[in-house]
Amino acid sequence: MLSIKNLTKKYGEKTAVDNLSLEIAPGEIYGFIGHNGAGKTTTIKACCGIIGFDSGEILIDGVSIKDKPLECKRKMAYIPDNPDIYDFLSGIKYLNFVADIYQIPKAEREEKIRKYADMFELTDSLAETISSYSHGMKQKLVIISALIHSPKLMILDEPFVGLDPKAAHILKGLMAELCSQGGAIFFSTHVLEVAEKLCDKIAIIKNGRLIISGETHDVIGNTSLEDVFLELEDENV
Repeated sequence: MLSIKNLTKKYGEKTAVDNLSLEIAPGEIYGFIGHNGAGKTTTIKACCGIIGFDSGEILIDGVSIKDKPLECKRKMAYIPDNPDIYDFLSGIKYLNFVADIYQIPKAEREEKIRKYADMFELTDSLAETISSYSHGMKQKLVIISALIHSPKLMILDEPFVGLDPKAAHILKGLMAELCSQGGAIFFSTHVLEVAEKLCDKIAIIKNGRLIISGETHDVIGNTSLEDVFLELEDENV
């Protein structure tokens, strides 16, 4: 579903991502772990076509993000670490704006908006302007907008930041549901306990380079993800 091949991205003399290769298959929840500045967000933005890259290839369902970015973006949804959205719109106008972009029919969008807004307890706030929303409410709105077009691939950058425990639980359930239907999830997080319990596979990146990846139980072994992460962070890689 998502194939990252020898991805390299530089900012001047600094190599933010260094020859990174990962494969995220349909049905997988893949966790992407690393310290601040490790290259996670750069990788994620490259996968979404938000930023370019110096070398390598990124394929979404077999299609190149470089060659056919719109085709790729129709198949995916991106949830950023900071929900910077149009504060002057109301919640419902923003959701309809996103639905218009993906050309979602009226009946279908209304059904999905009602379903997910009720699920995240946001229905009563949809008429209000986004500027009045808390960070958590904005995060919920972005999640709803990402689900409107039933993406095959969801790419999320720190999706649980700002969510209350109930909303985080709902999101984890929706992620699992998408994968059970043949979709795939690629997400970064600092919440290692969540990654350990939720992810089928895990990759750890340090200073732009992949240092370990694989099935979660193989990466962790008889210890915990936190112990593995801290041990690898202390090594000179």
